[in-house]
Amino acid sequence: MSEKTSTRLLQLLSLLQSRPEWTGAELSERMAVTPRTVRRDVERLRGLGYPVESTPGVSGGYRLGPGGRMPPLLLDEEEAVAVAVSLRTATRTSVTGIGETAMRALAKLDQVLPSHLRRRSEAMRATKVMVDDPDQATVDQETLAIIAAACRSVERLRFDYVRHDGSGTRRVTEPHHLVSWWGHWYLVAWDVDRDDWRSFRVDRLTPLPPTGPRFTPRGEPDGDVAAYMYHRFGAREWEPQCRVLVHAPAERVAEHGMGVVEPVDDESCLLRVGASSPRLLAAWLGALDTDFEVLEPEQLRDHVATLARRYRRAATRDGTP
Repeated sequence: MSEKTSTRLLQLLSLLQSRPEWTGAELSERMAVTPRTVRRDVERLRGLGYPVESTPGVSGGYRLGPGGRMPPLLLDEEEAVAVAVSLRTATRTSVTGIGETAMRALAKLDQVLPSHLRRRSEAMRATKVMVDDPDQATVDQETLAIIAAACRSVERLRFDYVRHDGSGTRRVTEPHHLVSWWGHWYLVAWDVDRDDWRSFRVDRLTPLPPTGPRFTPRGEPDGDVAAYMYHRFGAREWEPQCRVLVHAPAERVAEHGMGVVEPVDDESCLLRVGASSPRLLAAWLGALDTDFEVLEPEQLRDHVATLARRYRRAATRDGTP
């Protein structure tokens, strides 16, 4: 096979991987070759084991179908850097079994990345900030796969669920979205029996196959999944529940998107927020850039006091404040 033909085959494979389907005329135009050459190159790819499917007719097209093995992927520079950064993030994931696999894939990718792309991916990793929860729970990747498939297929999902107090319950839901939030995975779903939206910790649920029947999707909870998580999730799902008097207008505090904010007067508000880690919440409260008072619990007040002592020592020079 000539070098020119090999280059053309790589170009064709890259195009087929870039979108679901191409017409023969589109491929011919993009590759600057005749339709007959496109057909010959498609046959060559098939001979190499790539499952290229075609539809007959004047407007017939080509697409890369599922095969018996994973074909090599052709990535442009931006895609390669994005994959490398994502794999580095995945090595720290809370999904069991994913970290080691991501490390192996990253080693293979780093081996073939050009040096300038490797430096870009390293730089992006160095500047990326992740908010980690030291108490994060791991979830099984098969459980995530089952939930994701039910969301995509719009099929009801039944599961056994363990509440905060350790008691068990069985739920029938219309799954809507999977959300990763401060080190935990959550399912946002319509609870059929309770006739309302609910969020469920994935590490506390056990799916009961099979899924189904199909349902008609509802609108977004609270108009937007992110808004739902910010305004309801933080105040209901985490323990302990914290109450903080913030000396700033409610509108300003609400912009931070954490917990439920209730106005007290024009210059102060009550913030109610749940926290799986009061230590992290204490640091976040400092980022409000305003005065506040911890009303409860005592555990949060202790963490704030610890940070205050630490910052006071950091602000000294030669032992003198």
